[in-house]
Amino acid sequence: MLGLGILGWIIIGGLAGWIASKIMKTDAQQGILLNIVVGIIGGLLGGFLLKILGIDVNGGGLWFSFFTCLGGAVVLLFLVNLVTGRRAAH
Repeated sequence: MLGLGILGWIIIGGLAGWIASKIMKTDAQQGILLNIVVGIIGGLLGGFLLKILGIDVNGGGLWFSFFTCLGGAVVLLFLVNLVTGRRAAH
């Protein structure tokens, strides 16, 4: 795991959560705090899913961590939309 500290994870999580909310068209429903939470939880989810697939997530570096957070956040928002029945506005 990268030695970024809590501030680094908040920044990466916030950026990944914001981009994921843009991809999933949920940005209008979320604020900055929810984007950070979605990005951080997405990072945990993405790391978990990659470990299940047998991919080593420990030595990935900064970009790998960011894209792991982004992918996990997109999956998280997809699942939330699936469970709540919300559809992205076209």
